[in-house]
Amino acid sequence: MAETTETLEDRLSRIHRALGDEHLEAVDAVLDDLEPAEIALLLESLPPAARIRLWQRVPGEVDGEVLLHVHDEVRSTLLDDMDHEEIVAAATGMDTADLAEIFEDLPQQVAEDMLRSMDALQRERLEETLSFEEDSAGRLMRTDTIAVRSDVSLETVCRFLRWKESIPDNTHLLMVVDRDGLFQGTLPMARLISHPPEMAVADLMDHEVDSIRVDMKSRDVATLFQTHDLVSAPVVDEAGLLLGRIVIDDIVDVIREDSEQALMNMAGLDEEEDLFAPVLPSAKRRAVWLGINLITAFLAAWVIGRFEDALDQIVALAVLMPIVASMGGIAGSQTLTLAIRGLALGQISSTNSAWLLRKEVGIAILNGVLWALVVAVLALLWFKSIAIGTIIGAALVINMLAAGIAGIVIPLLLKRAGIDPALSGSVILTTVTDVVGFMSFLGLATYFLL
Repeated sequence: MAETTETLEDRLSRIHRALGDEHLEAVDAVLDDLEPAEIALLLESLPPAARIRLWQRVPGEVDGEVLLHVHDEVRSTLLDDMDHEEIVAAATGMDTADLAEIFEDLPQQVAEDMLRSMDALQRERLEETLSFEEDSAGRLMRTDTIAVRSDVSLETVCRFLRWKESIPDNTHLLMVVDRDGLFQGTLPMARLISHPPEMAVADLMDHEVDSIRVDMKSRDVATLFQTHDLVSAPVVDEAGLLLGRIVIDDIVDVIREDSEQALMNMAGLDEEEDLFAPVLPSAKRRAVWLGINLITAFLAAWVIGRFEDALDQIVALAVLMPIVASMGGIAGSQTLTLAIRGLALGQISSTNSAWLLRKEVGIAILNGVLWALVVAVLALLWFKSIAIGTIIGAALVINMLAAGIAGIVIPLLLKRAGIDPALSGSVILTTVTDVVGFMSFLGLATYFLL
């Protein structure tokens, strides 16, 4: 393994130099020191041509694991560079849940050949996993669970484990089921080896165990793992039949993907977008939200145009106008960010949203009055006009109040409509604060000064 003090930037520099100098032995040396997830990160950090050259040097025995860790768009480009036999070899030996993750990205002919090469049990497990929703516990779970019955002795369990010869990774619990396969509890491995072999599983098992419904959303599963400090958990169907297990390794991936999704969506981007994708497809994706933003900008410009006479007569209005919109935008963004985070963590519901709205209204009024006084005094000193200072102060309070309300209401409405608030909430909020800010400031100025 490479020293932990070496950063990704250091590895990238070594890879770039080695590829540029055609020093393939040095490339292989770097790859030999890395875990599959680290290789995946390196691949995502390279331009397309260099990425393919590095991919061709990745040892075949880790191809499958590397493909699991790269983003979907990068995975597609890597699969395009592989021939039929290489893809089949990379997928061979994968856990059912891991194989399901990349199966739908495989070329159709390769997928069909892979299904034909599986035995009946493997094929049945894969088809069952693919039948679950993509972001559900069913897609996350592993089917390599070791289950024992509660009415057998520890000695019988030990003989059973020795007969299996190998135990799946991250197995610190044995699942306990009845004769019909219904989940009853868990038996920690530590108890298995620290108690007399004649004791029964029923005497040592934990009965009060958190089980996960197979249709539970992956985000909710991650929250359960976090709040209950779980390392692994059983997955059951609606009747309580044990189907598999989820381990902490899978949950770390869910948390990382959710974080990336939230970050990218706030900019109107797909979380799977390749940083080093070609110019044309990247430009097309970003053009959509730029177009939406342009429409909202024209709406704000139209509002300003309604007060053209006031702007022509009082230059100070044009100078001060951006302050009102900017302060409202910042205040609204703070509320929107907290609301989106609360929704993602499941902290906001119909029972507490009204209280939260009242809280944000209170904050908006307090901050609005505070900064309205500051801005009003500065405007008075700058333009020597009490009227202009009073008007901009009043407009600031109005806009910050609107921003606080919008910051809570917008994500709630978007979620109810089935739209990710992180994806479009900021665009709508900006429109609201711009329109309300310009209309309140210029409307008050027109009414009182002209």
